[in-house]
Amino acid sequence: MAELSCDALDQLRDKIDEVDGQLIDLLAQRLKLVADVGEVKSTAGVPIYAPEREAAMLKKRRAEADIAGIGGDLIEDILRRLMRESYHREKDVGFKCLKPDLGRIVIIGGAGKLGQVFVRMFTLSGYQVDVLEKDDWEQSPKLFAAAGLVVVSVPINITTEVILQLQQLPQHCILIDLTSTKAQPLAAMLAVHQGPVLGLHPMFGPDIVSMAKQVVIYCEGRQPEKYQWLLEQMAIWGAKLTIAQPLEHDKAMTLVQGMRHFTSFVYGQHLAAENPDLAQLLDFSSPIYRLELAMVGRLFAQDPTLYADIIFSSTDNRAMLSRYLQRFETANQLLLADDRAGFIQCFSEVSDWFGDYSEQFLLESRNLLMQASDNRQG
Repeated sequence: MAELSCDALDQLRDKIDEVDGQLIDLLAQRLKLVADVGEVKSTAGVPIYAPEREAAMLKKRRAEADIAGIGGDLIEDILRRLMRESYHREKDVGFKCLKPDLGRIVIIGGAGKLGQVFVRMFTLSGYQVDVLEKDDWEQSPKLFAAAGLVVVSVPINITTEVILQLQQLPQHCILIDLTSTKAQPLAAMLAVHQGPVLGLHPMFGPDIVSMAKQVVIYCEGRQPEKYQWLLEQMAIWGAKLTIAQPLEHDKAMTLVQGMRHFTSFVYGQHLAAENPDLAQLLDFSSPIYRLELAMVGRLFAQDPTLYADIIFSSTDNRAMLSRYLQRFETANQLLLADDRAGFIQCFSEVSDWFGDYSEQFLLESRNLLMQASDNRQG
């Protein structure tokens, strides 16, 4: 049905259009200023992501917005979107090189998707980067001889095999891996190389535009004073660094990665077997189910070997998934027995376990749902 109009409404819409134009001009000015800040940070070697500054700025703007009657949630939503855009625009901006005397960086598997991310970041920081793949391994002695840093970025199932071929690295060379498991690769690196060793797990996929706010878990190996600059370099890129013990890390990953990916795999498999009309599901979806469907579909848009490597990489994953399936069956038995009271009791017990985090996750998910609703087509 055509929208009704009148002169008064048209005049108001014209004024809104004028204000929108002013907003665009102001946003352009803000993005330009942020770009200037980025250049200064790059020259000075200041991290592009400053959490304390960001939190203080958002708190102040929320208070100002509340006084103005706009609402803190609205202004925070706008500013966070602007900051994300700013980080994306800085993706090709150079960074200060913290270790200009390092020598060359050799990234084994640098032609892979994750390897390419680090090739780009090190190159933007002014380092000389060599990529080493299996087909040109005969060049490895020459490349390793000039290397100050060797990065192993290969599939999980061959990581240890590749590491065991690195006996001839220079004593001063730093050896790191980017694998999603840490105990076994770190032990292999410590056994094969007597110099500095560090285990890294980038908690992001290769499709990131910027390293800002991306989590990188690190496990210390040997001679941390020799690779401290590398941690600081990643902080300049904007990464959020989190230290962990290798076994602690691997145990957590059975939940953060193994079980989560396997659950999405089974859900996708179930959808494919049931064969619903996906377009209709989307039409019928609330924002929260649309997000869930998007996360499952995202999995199947990527390399299956990557997720097979993650899920099959650890016997701990298998044990965890077995326990998960047992609990799923326990819940299923409540349903089959029409035990509504038992379901409510179990629900309450889990809610008690989450404690205050339940309220935190409710607020976080509310913001995600609003974004999902805004982005919905049609």
